[in-house]
Amino acid sequence: MRILIGAGPTHEYLDDVRYLGNPSSGRVGIAVAAAALEAGHDPLLVLGPTPLEPPPGVTVRRVVSALEMREAMLAEVESADAVVMSAAVSDYRPARRWPGKMKKGPESLHLELAKNPDILAEVGRMAAHRPVVGFALEASPANEALAAAREKMLAKNLDLIVLNRPGSFGGAHCEAVVLVTRSEAVALGAISKRSLGERIVRFLEERLGEGGDTR
Repeated sequence: MRILIGAGPTHEYLDDVRYLGNPSSGRVGIAVAAAALEAGHDPLLVLGPTPLEPPPGVTVRRVVSALEMREAMLAEVESADAVVMSAAVSDYRPARRWPGKMKKGPESLHLELAKNPDILAEVGRMAAHRPVVGFALEASPANEALAAAREKMLAKNLDLIVLNRPGSFGGAHCEAVVLVTRSEAVALGAISKRSLGERIVRFLEERLGEGGDTR
């Protein structure tokens, strides 16, 4: 099974030294790639800027911005058997990039932002029979978070969405994880990202083992 995985943050540069970003480490996507490799599959990891290194044997395409990640993901969807989009893609980017370093100016600065493309929605539309896994990081109360995750899953044509909380950023564990499919929601609670990667790979194996259209 060839698994296309999007992972890590994106950095949206304002000038040559400053960017909009988030604390994502890419650890979940790397864990999925490692679990896929250990299970005998062929992972392709599209990885945003992170100091973490994937295990040897994983094919990696390094990207920086959301636009670069979109280009890399869409170029590989057709050759993949399954897609996992764990990347924390910036929703917006600066509408203008200053050359060099923007000098300090007035007391306030109004920054115009442009909306980034919705990579997961595009992948969901292109995936056809391929199972697609997405992530939803929600800070709202549990019931509202679950409802939002279900809505996102349906709107983006996903087979599984991994609901988690802001405390999942950065470390080796995810916080308050719920695996949401179209038929059920399975609460895993706190779980290591390594174990979560293994669960996701098993889900894909089961889906592809069913044969035919997974939707």
